[in-house]
Order: sequence, then structure tokens, then C-alpha cells
Amino acid sequence: MTPLPFWQLLLGFVCLLVVGHIVAWWLWRALAFSGPRLGRGITGLAYRRQFLASLQRRAPRTTRVIGARLSVDRFSGLPLTLFVALALYLIVLAAGLLEDLFEGEELVQFDQHVNQALAVLRDPAFLKLVNGITSLANLETLVAITIVSIGFLWAHRRFSYIPGLLLTVIGSQSIAYIGKYAIDRDRPDFLTFASASTPSFPSGHATGAIAVYGFIIYAIARDMPGVRRRFELGYWGCALIASIAASRAILSVHFASDIAAGLLVGGFWLLSGFALTEFLRQRSDLSR
Repeated sequence: MTPLPFWQLLLGFVCLLVVGHIVAWWLWRALAFSGPRLGRGITGLAYRRQFLASLQRRAPRTTRVIGARLSVDRFSGLPLTLFVALALYLIVLAAGLLEDLFEGEELVQFDQHVNQALAVLRDPAFLKLVNGITSLANLETLVAITIVSIGFLWAHRRFSYIPGLLLTVIGSQSIAYIGKYAIDRDRPDFLTFASASTPSFPSGHATGAIAVYGFIIYAIARDMPGVRRRFELGYWGCALIASIAASRAILSVHFASDIAAGLLVGGFWLLSGFALTEFLRQRSDLSR
């Protein structure tokens, strides 16, 4: 398959970012307007007097547990409940991906088809741009960014963020490399100038990108004023993570399922880092 010219690929990439920005902003606004109203409705339903009184009489301990899990005035309530539910969902997705990898040929065939279809993007000039993007998640780069981030957090006395960042980075990279050598999946054929020596599954670049850059986005946006500013930071940060993940498949050093697995692993540890940070922030606020 003949690659498209560089200018067409670059124009398509820019158009994808612009269209994605418009759609994401529309969804963000819809969530911002409807989210609080929906949350109040759910909370109001859960705490209706008749329902609560009846439940308290029949199961007082269960009532206390449900009330604690639905509380919105502290992180250990509804926010932690949602974090745990999402983390469990990521584990289920990762388990399903592993099952498909070991027991079915469909995933292997899908990966091969995707790798072949991406040949249209492998223009030599465009591959240089893609290689520059993928280098942002090299292990050396991620270690340097993590150290610099810790320095900034320390300088700004945001000490409660540092354990969460370390948990996210160390946990995600440890599981990624354990998974690589435990599963020992061969990489796709190297169809470009890029190559790699470690096993393929999961993608360490995708894992590191969502873990490190995701936590940095969270740390900056957590106390940033203005909905639009938080959206812009979140969107362009997520676009960077997605670009790094896609670059691994375009360079033909990972299959699509390797990248998906890396994002799931990194996403799980990112949620763990969020939870630890919010717990430490809550404890710090209570101790003042």
C-alpha cells in the first residue's frame, strides 16, 4: 500500500485534532451543565426520608455503609466509590484482552489487519514526526520528567502529590515490564526504521504516557480556576497521550492490542495515584 503524501497526512492530523477539540468541548459543556443536576437527583433519591427511615429500621449497618459510600462532602465517599468502580472496570477489560490474546485468533488477525492498514501513514517524512512524538515517552524521558515534576511539587509545597506520582509511575512501569516478560509476545515485523528489543505486550510507551502525563495534567488542573482552562489542559494533554500511543502502531513496533493493554495498565495505576493523592489531601485538610 502506497503511503499518502506528507502534507496530506499532516493536514489530516491537524483536522483530527481540531474536530476532536470541538466534539470534546461540546461533551464537556453538556457534562458540566447536566452533571450536577443528575448528581443531585441521585443523591436526593438515595436520601429520601421515607426510604432512608425504612432502611434504617431494617438494616441500620447497611444504611451507614451506603450513606458513607454516597457522601459527596469527602473523598472517601462517592468519589472513592466511583474510582474503585472504574478501576475494577479497567481490570475486567484487561482480563478480557488477555483471554482474547491467549485463546482466540480473532485478536491476532485484527492486530495484523490494523498493522497493514497503517501502511498508508508510513510516509518517510511523516514517520520522522511520529518518531519525535514517540520519543516523548521513552523511559529516559519519562524518568527525567518525573524527577522534574517532583522538584516542582516540592518547591510549591504540594507534598501530598508526590507519593501519588511515585505510586503511579513505579506501579505502572513495574506491571508493564513484568507483563512483557511473563507473556513474552513477539513484536510485529519492523516495517520502518524503528525497532525495539523487549517483548511487545503491553506497550511500555503507552503505559508510561498515560501514567506520567496523566498525573501531571491532574496535578496542574486540580486547583486551576476556570472551566475552559481545565478543559484546554485536559484535551491537549489527552491528545498528546493518544498521539504517543498511536505512534507505536504507526512505527510498527507494537500491535493495537499491546497499546490498548498499556493504556489499561497505566490508567489503573493513574486512578490509584489519584486516590492516594486525594486521601492525603483530605487528611492534610483535616489536620489543619
